[in-house]
Amino acid sequence: MMKVLVLNCGSSSIKYSIFEMTQEQKLASGIVEKIGTNDATFFHHKAGSEPVTEVKLALDYATAMEKVAQVIVDPFHGVLKDYDELEAVGHRVVHGGDRFLKPVRIDESVIQELIALFPLAPLHNPPNVEGIRWAKDYFPQAVQVAVFDTSFYQQMPKYAHLYGLPRQVSQQYGIRKYGFHGISHAYVAEQAARFLGKGLSELKLITCHIGNGVSITATADGTPLDTSMGFTPLEGVMMGTRSGSLDPAIIPFLKEKTGKSAAQVIEMLNHESGLLGVSGISHDLRELIAAMESGEQNAKLAIDIYVYQMQKMIGSFLPVLRGLDVLVFTAGVGENVPLIRKRICEAFRFLGVAISDEANQSAQSGIHRISTSSSKVEVLVVPTNEEWMIATQTKALAEGRKT
Repeated sequence: MMKVLVLNCGSSSIKYSIFEMTQEQKLASGIVEKIGTNDATFFHHKAGSEPVTEVKLALDYATAMEKVAQVIVDPFHGVLKDYDELEAVGHRVVHGGDRFLKPVRIDESVIQELIALFPLAPLHNPPNVEGIRWAKDYFPQAVQVAVFDTSFYQQMPKYAHLYGLPRQVSQQYGIRKYGFHGISHAYVAEQAARFLGKGLSELKLITCHIGNGVSITATADGTPLDTSMGFTPLEGVMMGTRSGSLDPAIIPFLKEKTGKSAAQVIEMLNHESGLLGVSGISHDLRELIAAMESGEQNAKLAIDIYVYQMQKMIGSFLPVLRGLDVLVFTAGVGENVPLIRKRICEAFRFLGVAISDEANQSAQSGIHRISTSSSKVEVLVVPTNEEWMIATQTKALAEGRKT
């Protein structure tokens, strides 16, 4: 029985899952959050057991990783007898640049190439590499595999991923639309096709990954043709705390007017803007919807902008696809906030999109259809499972198969 650990190491968090691949079972999962503070939290759940939660911890990255390593072999909470039982580790790596077109087995040369990509993902790739080095130390016998958020989009046509910059500048600095959330988009597109009993190559899909970050992708014949996020995850529609696309001249304008550095302006666009910035209340849609329903106009405005920009992005992909067969909602908001799904779909009645209020409002687990039988476009809610996608691709490489 092959056991695979999936690691997603962020700047202040570590998410992990352990799968038994032969029987397709998740044995355990957990997360360490707020690493680097005295308010770190630790959550671990072994399948069939009560979850374990610890709060108010003082953890740096090294001690957080050590805590994960200890719990997975713990006699009571763990799922491994010892570290040698683990056969492979799959790492979610945010940015693979132009170099990594598919998952890859990790050796020292791969690590050095990931380090060279730090300027393209300064918040994400460094902790990804730290997680890789940690896993290699703890699990030296395990095959280490990197699965990239960006590799799905390497198939996009040049006219979709290049910017209107001097070509030599783009080539020298690797400036292009890379796209993100690719693991999620690939997974939910495959699951939607399977649910509908069709091959992915038969369908024109728009997949909407709507969480705190938002990305929208157009896929036809199994190939991504365009996506909303770009050189960084800041491009695209307005998100929880990100501004989304804006006139690039705004950045030097804000530098001059506020006295902030370029880095400080980018920080504001990434962490102080979006739903949070416009509303002045929160980035959490549950709080914003409650505020809107109590008459808070800035909450309403933030939601209006949010929905409008997603409607506009989806609409812009219709001529790219030359039509639309399936519209998919996934991730935290996409799976759990009926109001946002309904409002987005209302803009596409002219296409024959019709959703069932009853199906949209019902709290269902698993893939489910929210469009009516008369709708000309299938509208589905597909829970994302990036960890399982990483695990299956890791297993394939560990067994020497092509992904």
